[in-house]
Amino acid sequence: MEQKKIVYAVFGTGGCGREVMPFTKAYITSRHADLNPADIGLCFVETEPAQDQINGYPCLSEAAFCAMECEAKFYHIAIGNSAARQAVSERLAQFDCRPFSSYAPSAIVYDNNQIGEGAAICDHVMITSNVQIGRFFQANIYSYVTHDCKIGDFVTFAPRVSCNGNVVIEDHAYIGSGAVIRQGTRENPIVIGTGAVVGMGAVVTKSVPPHTTVVGNPAAELKRAPSKPRGTPL
Repeated sequence: MEQKKIVYAVFGTGGCGREVMPFTKAYITSRHADLNPADIGLCFVETEPAQDQINGYPCLSEAAFCAMECEAKFYHIAIGNSAARQAVSERLAQFDCRPFSSYAPSAIVYDNNQIGEGAAICDHVMITSNVQIGRFFQANIYSYVTHDCKIGDFVTFAPRVSCNGNVVIEDHAYIGSGAVIRQGTRENPIVIGTGAVVGMGAVVTKSVPPHTTVVGNPAAELKRAPSKPRGTPL
């Protein structure tokens, strides 16, 4: 990759990274309208890249990115697994680079919201008013978060998640595609616990304990059948 004054890196070349890159390019261009585009570098980063380019963008190793010398380096972690996002962020904290958030042009963010560093706000996402969101949040296409919600660090929304008002979602929770979380109240919010998983299409009408998977309408804890030794009759 040629020497640049400013370099922006998208970590991850899976589906998430390749979907985030196009609107990241548009977002960065709008932020640096006063600079010569030739002075800004945009690349993918993998721990051990399998190829030199992805979708026309250079693909660097993590070590090569961290060793680059330029005026400023920024990174965005486009990895769906929240534990992996946290691990990458902790490694990069040791180097002279900073996380950046990326907002798609069609995303809508209203007033008095607090959104932590490293967020990915994808196309047609809406965040209304008085919402607090932690670090490295991922909101996939057509999702929304409405008033007075509080979302922790490393939370992931799959496409078309509906998060209604007065909901608390704790760190590392995963909300599946098309899930709906009923509105709580200020005195009694709906709480999705740390590390909980809300399955695809689930309708959540009450709080979900930490590290619990819920599915269905209304959402209920997923009960797994006990495993049987091999050769046991069904």
